[in-house]
This record gives sequence, C-alpha cells and structure tokens, in this order.
Amino acid sequence: VQLQASGGGLVQAGGSLSLSCAASGRTFNNSYKGWFRQAPGKERECVAIINWSGTAPIYAASVKGRFTISRDNDKNTVYLQMNNLKPEDTAVYYCAAGGLYRGGGRYEPSYWGQGTLVTVSS
Repeated sequence: VQLQASGGGLVQAGGSLSLSCAASGRTFNNSYKGWFRQAPGKERECVAIINWSGTAPIYAASVKGRFTISRDNDKNTVYLQMNNLKPEDTAVYYCAAGGLYRGGGRYEPSYWGQGTLVTVSS
C-alpha cells in the first residue's frame, strides 16, 4: 500500500495551496482519511479528518475556516485545500488512511504518506 502526497511548495502569506494524496495497493472507500502536519521542533498534529462518505469533516481549531478536506473515492484520493495560509502553517504535511477514528479529533491511521513540505513566507 502506498499513499503518494503532492502539491506542497512555497507560498506567500494569504495565499493558497492544494494538496492531494493518491492511494494505491488497496482502496479506502469505507475508511477514514486525514491530513497531519509536523512543524520543525513540534509534534505531529492532526489538521483534518474525513469519513468514508465525506460528510461532517473535522478540523483542528487552528485551520478551521481556512482548510477544506475532501475525497474522491473513485480516484482513491484525498485532498486538502488550504486558503489564507499563515507562516505558522509551515510544516511537512502527511496524508493518512485507514485505521481507527476514536472521536474527539483522535485519529489513528494505519497508513501514512511520505509527506510534502509547505512553506509559507511572511
């Protein structure tokens, strides 16, 4: 199983980026998917989670209203649209799939992508 993330890059504050993560090796149509990020010197945090049907996505407070997670089960792909980016959004972003959602924003994925770097300049 592989999760291939893409779309990271350098953007100015206030700008937008769109990340995508395509899965291969198995389908995740009945599974949760999510995006995590890890900034230098900080712990990995979960920024967005989406269930199998794409309803009721969950966001970290720090990104709510600016980021949108979505999925296309036909393409076995999950997306993260990031708007109004801030320097504090600078991090390596990881997609994740499968595993268990325990509620309250606690998601324990089974599979991880390789990470894509997002850098937001001020």
